[in-house]
Amino acid sequence: MPKAAAAPLTNSTEFTVSELSQALKRTVEDAYGNVRVRGEITGFRGPHSSGHCYFSLKDESAKIEAVIWKGVHGRMRFRPQEGLEVIATGKLTTFPGSSKYQIVIEALEPAGVGALMALMEERKRKLGAEGLFDEARKQLLPWLPEVIGVVTSPTGAVIRDILHRLNDRFPRHVLVWPVRVQGEGSAEQVAAAIHGFNALEAGGKIPRPDLLIVARGGGSLEDLWSFNEEIVVRAAAESMIPLISAVGHETDVTLIDFASDKRAPTPTAAAEMAVPVRAELLVEIGTFERRMMLCWQRAQESRRNELRAAARALPNAADLLAIPRQRLDGAGASLPRALKANTHAHHRRFVEASSGLTLRVLRAQIAHATQRQKVCGERLKLSARALLRQRRDRFANLELRLKASKSANAQAQRNAIARDRERALRLTERAHRALTTLLQRHTSRVEASSKLLAALSYRSVLARGFALVRDENGTAVHELAGIDAGARLNIEFADGRIDVTADGAGPASPRADKSTAVRPKASKRPAKVGQGDLF
Repeated sequence: MPKAAAAPLTNSTEFTVSELSQALKRTVEDAYGNVRVRGEITGFRGPHSSGHCYFSLKDESAKIEAVIWKGVHGRMRFRPQEGLEVIATGKLTTFPGSSKYQIVIEALEPAGVGALMALMEERKRKLGAEGLFDEARKQLLPWLPEVIGVVTSPTGAVIRDILHRLNDRFPRHVLVWPVRVQGEGSAEQVAAAIHGFNALEAGGKIPRPDLLIVARGGGSLEDLWSFNEEIVVRAAAESMIPLISAVGHETDVTLIDFASDKRAPTPTAAAEMAVPVRAELLVEIGTFERRMMLCWQRAQESRRNELRAAARALPNAADLLAIPRQRLDGAGASLPRALKANTHAHHRRFVEASSGLTLRVLRAQIAHATQRQKVCGERLKLSARALLRQRRDRFANLELRLKASKSANAQAQRNAIARDRERALRLTERAHRALTTLLQRHTSRVEASSKLLAALSYRSVLARGFALVRDENGTAVHELAGIDAGARLNIEFADGRIDVTADGAGPASPRADKSTAVRPKASKRPAKVGQGDLF
């Protein structure tokens, strides 16, 4: 039989399957350590029980497996959703167990405005189904808030527009909570500001706002995306302080607009919604005052006319008393006859009664009365005992009821005293806050007035090295031609005044010899305080 052919010799390196898989893994990771891939999410069913997310990215002709580890998924601001087109940033690697390559995603963002709009609509439907956008839960704005809280950037033009509009309409106390309104972490800062304002205690060291304004200038959908985040929308919906959203321009729509109690097209419009116009209120109050005075005058004039008409309709006093006077005269004339007839009638009844009073009748009546007295006495004793027993029982019941009522009344008085004490404490705190606010306001006005006085005073000019020259009458000298030789002058400097005498030198010799100059005498008069004339 022929011998079997020998195996051909080769110089190729021999790999095990594991070695080949590890070599491929290193090659792929070194070549594609940081890539950005655009595609549509498919096969996403939410995080795995381990917390990791497994899905695929696809386009028209290819598909790649993707994974997001648990720690990365928890830090993501934008979460993956089925069917959403995204841009994934990460690195490529291989899975040796099944000889497949996959991308480990480290960052995820929506691809384009269309994806953002789709995500925004999906989030709007979700939050709307929870009832966060219902009109029934929206609060009414206060008519004239004492303190207004503003959540915005402290360096933008928005806060200046709001403060300027508030000062024009009705100046109020404004608290600004500085936040980032764009970029990473801005949504968390806005939500924290809303919760922070709601956490302030009423009557605390920092006053609790009566109204909140969340404001930002205009921008693209990506710039305004922080106000579409779920954390911001939920914070606005949970706010117990009425909230006005003023994000972007009138055409910009964010989800916080649906959750807020009122939406303003611009930050300036939000300030106009927050407070009324003070000048219009003063005009309206003046109109009401004039109308009330005219109404009162018309009512007084009407009552005066009614009184005059009633006085004219009343008859004369003599006519009213004529008939009663005649009746009195007739009664006086018939009184003697009526007295005599009455006396005769009573005398007849007395005689008839006395004729029936004999000794036997009187004894019988006395015996009958004595018997009745005994019977009444026995009945009186029984009645007295029964009445005494009844009164004793009644007094015992009344004593018990009195003790219970006394205890209840004492408890009610203690409760009333406690309520009055609490009310007095609240009123004391309000009075203290009002007094503190008033003192701060007057202090600020005094400081502003003193600064204005210092800025407008001529002494600030003297402090820069100038001097004020006056003649003997105290009138300011404005030119050299008005000074005669030997004239007495008064020169005021920043630190005092001196009296000098003019030596008669004209404009041709501006520099006089020091030897011929008269030494000025220091004035002993104190410097005048106030606004003087400056030439």
